[in-house]
Amino acid sequence: MIMMNNLEKLNQAFVDAFSVDVKYLKDLVYNGVSSWDSVGQMVLIANLEDAFDIEIESEDIMNINSYKAAILILMRKYNILF
Repeated sequence: MIMMNNLEKLNQAFVDAFSVDVKYLKDLVYNGVSSWDSVGQMVLIANLEDAFDIEIESEDIMNINSYKAAILILMRKYNILF
């Protein structure tokens, strides 16, 4: 099994949820691609929870509305380092 660092885990969670190329992630925002709708949001949250073995709070689910926001929230509230 290949070990991924936290940034790779984050990127994989986004790529798997939204079927986008990793090079577009830094500017990705909610509704920025057709796949990031309410269903896509829940897929992303499930991917993040699995990748980092955490349970994301409801308030945070709503606030993870961009790739950059995901990084900040995961760092500040869940102590995940990137």
